[in-house]
Amino acid sequence: MVVLVALSAQSVVGQEGGLVAPGAKVERVATGFGFLEGPAADADGNLYFSDVARERIHRWSPETGVTLFREQTGRANGLRVDLDGTLLICEMSTRQVTAIDREGELMVLVDHYEDRRLNSPNDLWVDPRGGIYFSDPRYGSTADVELEGQHVYYLSPDRSTLTQVTDDLVQPNGLIGTPDGSRLYVADHGAGRVWAYRIDADGALTDKRVFVSQGSDGLTMDDRGNVYLTGQDVTIFNPAGEAIASIGVPEPPANVTFGGSDGTTLFIAARTSLYRVSMLVTGQ
Repeated sequence: MVVLVALSAQSVVGQEGGLVAPGAKVERVATGFGFLEGPAADADGNLYFSDVARERIHRWSPETGVTLFREQTGRANGLRVDLDGTLLICEMSTRQVTAIDREGELMVLVDHYEDRRLNSPNDLWVDPRGGIYFSDPRYGSTADVELEGQHVYYLSPDRSTLTQVTDDLVQPNGLIGTPDGSRLYVADHGAGRVWAYRIDADGALTDKRVFVSQGSDGLTMDDRGNVYLTGQDVTIFNPAGEAIASIGVPEPPANVTFGGSDGTTLFIAARTSLYRVSMLVTGQ
């Protein structure tokens, strides 16, 4: 059962780097979930997030709070709102990336690479042209895995071509790109690294380098180019890969994103609860 809670302070946030709004505190928005993941904001100020354990997607808005958006989601994990408002979904147990349009129609975008089933799509990011990068690791049993390795893929803007764009990652997870589409950051959970790539015109990834020698589950980015990693708390790194601030959360966070009416609210999906904190920066 989901329990809505008053926006009371849960922990005080440091003010390092001028990123967090003065006096802001981490606030718990709702609790009582199984395992939260994949927060994704739309242009209207709504936030979608997935309860992986209970196979549900919920929606939060300032007017109605948390409501159930969809059930039987195929263990939906990463979510992202496409450029046209479509909700994109990584379904782990059904091993596919799907989309729900504004009329509520569900369509499968991709479930195979060449003639083999995907491993278990985990997280995704939409580039400025509308192409989709998604990670495809496998957690748990590998008995039914058909692909060799765990990779990141790129689905073309017209949704006609799927390209494998990495070949040496251990277990890719969260990913986020710059608003101009020039760089992509990929959290390699298995290697304990976050890698930075240059994005070529055709969507290929080149010039791989270590961004941070630390793993992460989810990633997000603010309008200054700072990258937010999740672990025991939320750690913020500047574009040079230097840690500049951290946000303590009562539960270990899995994923983060910016949202709200003006984009300055950082939402944190952390195990059984959804949290938020007011920022001085905005997201994408």
